This record gives sequence, structure tokens and C-alpha cells, in this order.
Amino acid sequence: MPKVLIVDDQPDNLLVMTAVLETLDQEIVTVTSGRDALKALLHHDNVAVIIMDVQMPDMDGYETAAHIKRRPRNRDVPIIFLTAMGIDPEHTARGYAAGAVDYISKPFDPWALRAKVAVFTEIHLERRIGLLEGNGPLSA
Repeated sequence: MPKVLIVDDQPDNLLVMTAVLETLDQEIVTVTSGRDALKALLHHDNVAVIIMDVQMPDMDGYETAAHIKRRPRNRDVPIIFLTAMGIDPEHTARGYAAGAVDYISKPFDPWALRAKVAVFTEIHLERRIGLLEGNGPLSA
């Protein structure tokens, strides 16, 4: 079963995002810091998408994303930033430069987030099936 990693230092936000996504056919993994996200990625295979807050103590979302993208094992996992900072061109540009595929401001539309996660999960599953069948990039 594909996994969705949710990274947010606020337990209430983790609860809301879990409630929004729990109807999808995925395992939800929640952590409260960038460091815990990096650890979780070492212990969990099959992560289809990461939803991450930007503003966190110690290691913010941008720094965490940069670490994730430097790891060969995780560099292709899509990251969606979900932040209360708002949609500011400087912040969104920094998010995309850190490797994010999307940058969403809070409060967010739960239907839109669910749809985006579902799409990235489907892409993840198709890639895994392609690799298992020898149709992926490793078969060339």
C-alpha cells in the first residue's frame, strides 16, 4: 500500500490532514519535524507523496526538502508544501527551488488536496508496476 508522509509541527494540523486523506487507499505516516521526516523516509518504503509544512522549528520545510532531494532513494518523491505563510512569489519560488511540486496555502481546500494526493499516488503505483514488469527506466 502506498504511503503519504505528512510533516507538520502542529498536532492539530496532522489530525486535520489525516482526516482529509484517510478515505483514500493509502497508509498515512505523520511526523512532527523535518528530522523525523528524514528518519521516516529511511524506515518506510513506498512513499508516494510528502505533504510538508514550511514553518517548523529547527529544520524548516525548505531545508528538509533539500535533504530529501539529495537522497537518491527519495529524490523522486513529490513534495507538496502546505503552509500558513500564504502564496507569496518569493516563498513559492523558494519552495519550487527546494524541489516541491506544489505550494498550497492554509486554509486549504480538502477536496483539492485529496485529488492531488490521489493523482501522485496513482503515478507512483504506475511507476512501481512499470519497474516490476521491466517497463521502467531500469529496463533500458
